[in-house]
Amino acid sequence: MKFYNTKTTLLAAVIGMTFAGSALAADGTITINGTITDTTCDIAVNNQSKNATVTLPTVSTSALASVGATAGTSTFAIVLNNCTGATLNTATTFFEAGDYVDQSSGRLNNSDSGTATGVQIELLNAMQSKIMVGSDFNQGDVPTTISSGSGVMNYFARYYASGNVTPGTVNTQVDYTIIYL
Repeated sequence: MKFYNTKTTLLAAVIGMTFAGSALAADGTITINGTITDTTCDIAVNNQSKNATVTLPTVSTSALASVGATAGTSTFAIVLNNCTGATLNTATTFFEAGDYVDQSSGRLNNSDSGTATGVQIELLNAMQSKIMVGSDFNQGDVPTTISSGSGVMNYFARYYASGNVTPGTVNTQVDYTIIYL
């Protein structure tokens, strides 16, 4: 049985680990750039404050008789005024993921418990194409041009039958962020 000097063995291990780091050479470099601007606008929704209510018309369950049926469209506008900032040309709205967003469909769930079931709220852009609320990639919003310090972004909200619709009230909400491009 041979005995090894533990100091020699420990020294060899430390030297080996020192040179092992060079085997993990970097494959590339990622440079991260950003810009901070002083861009800002006053925001109003449907002549209300930036926190507003959009009321959908009352519809019958027969208007939402099958999954995928839509009814009761209402328009709303996010109005930007008194826009300032050297880089301000266009703006878009990012509808954020939140407690009431169905992540798989991008629609808003009804937050009123014990009321209407089988129904969601669908948001549409100015071209009346569906917005994927909460999606990190291509929500489907249409940017607006800021001209003379103002801009308007038009949207639609409507009922969407996600199942067997039963009567009752519908209430939901969504947070949004204006992105200045």
